[in-house]
Amino acid sequence: MESSKNKTVAVGMSGGVDSTIAAYLLKEQGYNVVGLTMSIWDNSIDIPDIGKSGCYGPGEARDIEAAKDIAKKLGIKHVVVDLSKEYKGTVLKYFCSEYTCGKTPNPCVICNQKVKFGFLMQRAKEMGINYDYFATGHYVRTEYEDNHKRYLLKKAIDSTKDQSYFLSYLKQEQLEKLIFPLGDKTKTEIKELARKIGFTDVADKDESQDFIETDDYSVLFDKGDIKEGDFVDVEGKKIGRHKGIIYYTIGQRKGLGISGGNSGILYVLKIDADTNTIVVGPEKYLFSDELRAANINWISISELTAPMEIRVKIRQQHKEAQAIITPCIGESSKDQATVKFKTPQRAITPGQTVVFYDKDIVIGGGIIL
Repeated sequence: MESSKNKTVAVGMSGGVDSTIAAYLLKEQGYNVVGLTMSIWDNSIDIPDIGKSGCYGPGEARDIEAAKDIAKKLGIKHVVVDLSKEYKGTVLKYFCSEYTCGKTPNPCVICNQKVKFGFLMQRAKEMGINYDYFATGHYVRTEYEDNHKRYLLKKAIDSTKDQSYFLSYLKQEQLEKLIFPLGDKTKTEIKELARKIGFTDVADKDESQDFIETDDYSVLFDKGDIKEGDFVDVEGKKIGRHKGIIYYTIGQRKGLGISGGNSGILYVLKIDADTNTIVVGPEKYLFSDELRAANINWISISELTAPMEIRVKIRQQHKEAQAIITPCIGESSKDQATVKFKTPQRAITPGQTVVFYDKDIVIGGGIIL
């Protein structure tokens, strides 16, 4: 990283403690800091303001005001960037499309790659905000690897707050311009620093990881996309009715409204959008030792040319598992790979992001087929 002297860094500010301290640390390092806050809520979807915090919803106005106040206290410029059309056309469209296809997407991964580290950076430049680097309060680290001439994305020092999973779709051209000031610090250190410099209210603020400000995702869908259908057992026998495939995900057992009888507790095993059926059965059927990933974004390597021993996460809260990843053969499969686990994993879910690691280095990430 070049010297901070005469360099400007734009910081994505949410009104929370992490982005606050990121901005503070960069200012202390001598950067000229500009705070950017996305506005993505457009009132087009009926989500009541019940005080619930989330990325998308009417509570955004409070977050924007909080970010403005923080920027004022820090003595930095603050700009609100309207990305409501981009968010709706990219993240929400993707989320709804995947769910209606019977998959379970991770909207945060797409939002980070295309909105926060894409449209936000681009729109700021278009608005005349000239900056050299862009920073956020994500808990990850980056470095440049001379031998292979590539930027690396690495786990944070604080393993309990590591967010590398959510940034696994960042490209080399994005990583080149990014700074993550919190990657080598713990959450405890960040909150203590916030209190020390007079941001106790921000340090004590409840954090939210919610995608939208409601637990009912159905508000995002057209009513015609939600159709009742059949629950079937592993042999294809109809055993009940479901409310619509958007309400279910692989591994789910609560809220099914059907009895397993002699089979015991039932879990969602498969969602078939073509027939609008959901296969349920005993938990033992949830385990598998293999998956196929597509749309892979390689970070530490330019491409996978031979089998590689790796560790894999099939969801954010999943404990990394040992596996071997093998490239798929054929021109149409160049961004696909198969992953063979050392031991079977529970509830491998189509649509979810899968991330590959070599110790603390992110090799890349893809979407589970």
